[in-house]
Amino acid sequence: MPIPALEAGSETRDTGERMTRLVRLRVPDRRAHARQQQRAEILNAARRVLAEMGYDAATLRDIIRRTSLRAETVHELFPDKESILRALVEGTARRLRTRVRAARDRATSLEEFVGDAYLAFFAFLAEDRVAFELLRREPATIRALLQEPTLMASIAELHEDLEAAVARGHLPPVDLDYLGAAMAGVAVEVALRMADREPVDVQGAASFVTKLFLGGLERLQSAPRPRRAPAPARGRRSR
Repeated sequence: MPIPALEAGSETRDTGERMTRLVRLRVPDRRAHARQQQRAEILNAARRVLAEMGYDAATLRDIIRRTSLRAETVHELFPDKESILRALVEGTARRLRTRVRAARDRATSLEEFVGDAYLAFFAFLAEDRVAFELLRREPATIRALLQEPTLMASIAELHEDLEAAVARGHLPPVDLDYLGAAMAGVAVEVALRMADREPVDVQGAASFVTKLFLGGLERLQSAPRPRRAPAPARGRRSR
């Protein structure tokens, strides 16, 4: 019975080829998973070290000692301390943006839109040990990181939420560029002052900033809105 034998051999080869392809696909997946675990271990160690020592005092070697990894492995993933800090800031900023934006989305009034978002912002920073210690010990580092794309994205999201609040009628039609910049800047500077106080007064910081903006928005709503100066014409030369 040669024909069945050939069919069986063909099926065996097909099965073997499929298994080979599956193994080839799974090897990169395992490597990627291992890299993700190594990266997470490094970042967790960095969070502990930075919370205890501060960014300036800590070294990459201090972080490596808190992991079970070889120094070469850590250097492959993070060549220096700054790259670790940026990764931590990116993760923290994403979580912070999610919490603050959720507070704004739930708002049904102007006071909730402003106050609940600031309360979420200050509470998050007080709860996150690394973020809090950076605020307390490294204000210059925090200010230097404000231009990072992840943090700048929070400004863009704030502007989108302000536009939506105006459309819903929760916010008067004021200059949103100025308002967004003011709200973001005040959040950072008040957070830096809040971190210096003992005990940390999250409610007090949120209440102060909320009243400040609600009072200012009330004045802006009653004042005539200034016109923007027309943009200068380009490509024309004066004679």
